Amino acid sequence: MSHKTSRRPKPSGGAARPAGGSNRTGSGTPRNATAARSRKATKAIRNQGMSTNMKVTLALLGVVLVGLGALFVVVQRGSDDARAAAAERVVRDDSHRLSVAADGKVTVVEFLDFECPSCAAVYPAVEQLRAEYDGRIDYVVRNYPLPMHANAMNAALAVEAAAKQDAFEGMYQKLFESQASWGNQPQDQAATFEGYARELGLDIDRYRADVADPATAARVGTDREDGSAAGVTGTPTFFVNGERFDGQPTYAGLKAAVDAALAK
Repeated sequence: MSHKTSRRPKPSGGAARPAGGSNRTGSGTPRNATAARSRKATKAIRNQGMSTNMKVTLALLGVVLVGLGALFVVVQRGSDDARAAAAERVVRDDSHRLSVAADGKVTVVEFLDFECPSCAAVYPAVEQLRAEYDGRIDYVVRNYPLPMHANAMNAALAVEAAAKQDAFEGMYQKLFESQASWGNQPQDQAATFEGYARELGLDIDRYRADVADPATAARVGTDREDGSAAGVTGTPTFFVNGERFDGQPTYAGLKAAVDAALAK
């Protein structure tokens, strides 16, 4: 009896499996290509998110800039309005005018204290300026009596009382031209000023009544309040067409400012 070795039959129709495994997915697409496509999609989404964030940031920045621009306009307008209001208060319709121009193109305003030595020192330059530009400028005088001067308020009352009898300029000149005799004195100088009123030929009873009238003191107070609102802190302080003059209060300095205003 013979022994035969039995052999298993080979499977039919089956494909041999590669030893190293396959580089394809079940659908037949390469795995590397799928990963690249996934990374590209992720990057696109990320870029889209960055683009959206950038748009939002730029939009917010635009809103902030518009807001800042509007705020600047409001602040600037408020500043301009404040300056305009202060300029209007530098001179009033009833302010005392020593000189009057036909066209009213240039107005010089002086806030002064009749007991102030600096005001007395600049007085000759002012008179020279008024003479040279007579009929070409308005020259306005306003009271700004300083508390440190014992008789500054009395002098202001005297000139205002004289103005009630059309003698403002006469008293204005007497007060400055005689300041050396009455200024810087601790004693009340009301009697001295009444003497000037007599020299000017004023009605003394009326003069006394006007000096004592609360309305006279109120007018001086209005001058001082307007000066403070316009930035006056000392005397003399000048304004040319509402703009504060910060140059040297000399004839040459004031003349240059007036010439510049006339040339506009």
